[in-house]
Amino acid sequence: MHEWALAESILTAAVEESDKGKLKRITEIKIGLGELQQIEQDIFEFALDEIIKFQADKLKDVKIKLETIKSTLKCKNCNHTWSFSDMKKKISEDEGEAIHFIPEVAFVHTRCPKCGSPDFEITTGRGVSITQIKGEK
Repeated sequence: MHEWALAESILTAAVEESDKGKLKRITEIKIGLGELQQIEQDIFEFALDEIIKFQADKLKDVKIKLETIKSTLKCKNCNHTWSFSDMKKKISEDEGEAIHFIPEVAFVHTRCPKCGSPDFEITTGRGVSITQIKGEK
């Protein structure tokens, strides 16, 4: 599943970054979940918990904090901004699923609700990222 691959990538990146920072143990990882990515949070959390069980002692008793980052889209033509939740009302379930796997597909399935332009940017709420790592040296 998509969420499992993302969970594994996040934990691998966290361990690599902690190595660079010479942390002996990671105590907390804060993860930003972009709304546009449409992560199934229950599956993602389960995947993190399961993967951590098989990781090195560096992740023993790590606390994971998840934050959903709301999406903001901005029209390059008229500067109107809108959110993914506004856009989601106008797309099919299949289109939403495509966006889940490849957020850039949003450019195919939506237009500015104010002027109809297909030329917009996703300014926030895309992807999955580590926003903070805490640990012990």
